[in-house]
Amino acid sequence: MKFLRYGPPGAERPAVLVPGSDHLALDLSDVTSDVDGVFLANGGAARVAELVADGARKPVDLTGERIGPPIARPSAIYGIGLNYRDHAAEAGLELPTEPVVFTKPPNSLVGPTDPIVIPPGATQVDWEVELGVVIGRRAANLASPEAANDYIGGYVAVNDVSERAWQMARPGQWIKGKSFATSNPAGPYLVTPDELPSVGDLRLKLAVNGETMQDGTTADLVFTPDHIIWYLSQFLVLEPGDLIDTGTPAGIGMRRNPPRFLAAGDVVELEVAGLGEHRSPVEPFTARS
Repeated sequence: MKFLRYGPPGAERPAVLVPGSDHLALDLSDVTSDVDGVFLANGGAARVAELVADGARKPVDLTGERIGPPIARPSAIYGIGLNYRDHAAEAGLELPTEPVVFTKPPNSLVGPTDPIVIPPGATQVDWEVELGVVIGRRAANLASPEAANDYIGGYVAVNDVSERAWQMARPGQWIKGKSFATSNPAGPYLVTPDELPSVGDLRLKLAVNGETMQDGTTADLVFTPDHIIWYLSQFLVLEPGDLIDTGTPAGIGMRRNPPRFLAAGDVVELEVAGLGEHRSPVEPFTARS
């Protein structure tokens, strides 16, 4: 199934896409208050599967509707750095022996067509198309990567937008360059594992103003989603609804020659196979941003 949330920011309604359609959905507002950790952890997907199979509910047409991030505000967002072999190579760095972990605040999450707003003082805003993994139930001290597969609630296409000067040039932690508002576009769907049983060779593409910047595959991952979940669970408790951005392939702006960063007026388009597409306009910061 493909879960989504539609409507104005802060007032999104939960829904599930009608199988075989890209614009018809079943509104789930009478089934759950939202697509969130509580819904995932308490058998929400199974209940909705029965509703979809019943076929009695009239669908709503989402044409012209804003699509929000497919999960309500998670308790945490984790990012994994240098997790593609070609990305490490373009950076001239050795492959990590353990996952490189950073965090992003939940309020960085926006929908797949919401604007990416350049924050005040930012000069090096960059893109990163990624496979996102959403936790389906509480995970702590898992016994093995294989066991971690049972804790996956679904997958989502994400863009780990980064301010490189804040991340790399200024002293301190990466979190400074990863945390501004609108820095984590996600969606349009949360795709359940039964619909996407393998994520071992998904194509990821990103373009800016129609020019392809990234074109990679998850076959190039250093650490797979199950390994990442198992690894993180050794150090922290993953809660239902938490989002993990699993890393990006080669082609980021800071590694181009000359470097290319986002500016107001740009349009970022991306796609992860099976998970849908983004089209994010880039806007300058204003007082109402």
